[in-house]
Amino acid sequence: MTGLLPVSGAALSADARLLSSIRDVGARRGVDLDYTDDAATAEMLARHRRTLSAAEHGPLMWLGSLALVAAIVWPFLGHTVPAFEGRPELAFGPAGPLLVVAVTSLVVVRRRWKRELLHPRLAGYREVLGLARAHGVPVTHVPGWLVGRSMSGDRETVPIPAYAGVEPLPAGSGPEPASGEATEATEGVASAAPPAVPAKPASVETYEAMADEGGWHDEAGCLLLFVGIGGVAWAVSEGNALGHLAAVLAVPLAITTWLAGARQGRERQRLREAAVAYVQALSAAQSAGASVPELSPVLRKLLEEEAEKAWG
Repeated sequence: MTGLLPVSGAALSADARLLSSIRDVGARRGVDLDYTDDAATAEMLARHRRTLSAAEHGPLMWLGSLALVAAIVWPFLGHTVPAFEGRPELAFGPAGPLLVVAVTSLVVVRRRWKRELLHPRLAGYREVLGLARAHGVPVTHVPGWLVGRSMSGDRETVPIPAYAGVEPLPAGSGPEPASGEATEATEGVASAAPPAVPAKPASVETYEAMADEGGWHDEAGCLLLFVGIGGVAWAVSEGNALGHLAAVLAVPLAITTWLAGARQGRERQRLREAAVAYVQALSAAQSAGASVPELSPVLRKLLEEEAEKAWG
């Protein structure tokens, strides 16, 4: 699942104007990386993701988090320790230094993470994705970590740049290279027919439609079970037969609800596996040189979830 790039080198090379702009990005930022080389780009993204993950989840983050928890809890628990009785400097005093340690550690972690996120190679790649969009090249997805959503919630710390749209080349006209180098790079793409992009199966469309449905069966089943238990308790305490009737009706309904939820869960898992297989097929087609379309929001979310599993 992590093998699917936001955009393939073949798609970036199809328009000589875009290819020239991409090379300008590398030259301007002093990056010795060919963003149209899929293997090199994938390796670069994986390496920087590891670096960002290490900065975000390293020992200093743990130290800052533990110090912050201790600073918050200490004033409430410190005075309950018998040894600290009558000694407010021990019962409350350590909270201040602990808070300083926590804030300092978390600020350092944030700065390191931000510095890695602004690395020239990543900044250049974000420009490449912005240029691709401006030239009408579909970007399959934008990883959350690449734009800084991992430490900022839903907010993008460094969004993909937005550029003015570029008029597409006239139909039937080939690319007009800006240089001999661009011509050389696009000849191979023009000489071979692009590989076919896998069609989206009906099961994947069903998954997209029902991905956010459900999730209420467990709660409803528990509520019905509590109604049944409450009915029995009412019948025993008040001697009212209606309580037994409530139990007779509620408990079977609770079991039926749980079984329906289990069936829906199994079906969702089956469809999810089909969606994973489809995205893997898109990744294989992209590796073969196909221009892969933009993923739907549901598939983008699935890709993020699978990537998080892969990275632990």
